Amino acid sequence: MTESDQITQQPMGARRFGRVNWLGLYTLSRREIMRFMSVWQQTVFAPLMTAGLFVIVFSVALGRGDREVMGLPYLAFLGPGILMMSVIQNSFANTSSSIIASKMQGNIVDTLMPPLSGGEILAGYLIGAVARAGLVAVVIGLGMALLIHHFPAHPLVALAFIILGALLMGGLGLVGGILAQKFDQMAAISNFIVTPLSFLSGTFYSIEALPPFFRAISHMNPIFYLIDGARYGFTGVSDASPALGFVFCLVVVAGVCTLAWWLLRTGYRLKP
Repeated sequence: MTESDQITQQPMGARRFGRVNWLGLYTLSRREIMRFMSVWQQTVFAPLMTAGLFVIVFSVALGRGDREVMGLPYLAFLGPGILMMSVIQNSFANTSSSIIASKMQGNIVDTLMPPLSGGEILAGYLIGAVARAGLVAVVIGLGMALLIHHFPAHPLVALAFIILGALLMGGLGLVGGILAQKFDQMAAISNFIVTPLSFLSGTFYSIEALPPFFRAISHMNPIFYLIDGARYGFTGVSDASPALGFVFCLVVVAGVCTLAWWLLRTGYRLKP
């Protein structure tokens, strides 16, 4: 029996690509990357401008440019937090905007119809989120190096937490985009969940300055560990144990991505 006969006799819907559809995964990942690169002024340049405005407001307007936090100059303390906040916001926006726009425009079928498993679709979206977050991190990191002459003390640690942050928020963006049925609901998730968690995570302050009750709440916020880990990677100083933060974030990432995989595999709120 020839190879073509064997392919013909396979049942409809059977995978013919082995364990992983590498071509499909590459195509989906490339689509997600090209989608945000086509509007790089909004997806790459705008976060740099926003980070610069945060630095100006908190270091100049509030008169904190010469102060120290945790033994660091305030700009050195502030920089890694703003970088990580930009990473998580952009990775969340990349996956959530992609999935909700596809649902609202009715072209989500273009993603569901190809022979891609739930895991491959998840990986494709997350690769796009990590690519956008990584590019934003590089741009802001170069800005930090040029403006405040600050370079990572532990580059691999900083890179690990940046990737974890992109995966966590990319997965959360997928979950939010799937569950939301209109743009207003997606905006509510961003405004009432993502933004408060970002701002109440020690980005602009050390949580040691908080009362015990709010300090305990902060220790349950995974974004706190992401920002604290990035700060350790850049400065060598942290509020919590970087190893504990890494493990905590890894567990949360696994949970969020598993939920996103299940939603994609079952087609919940994606298939008619």
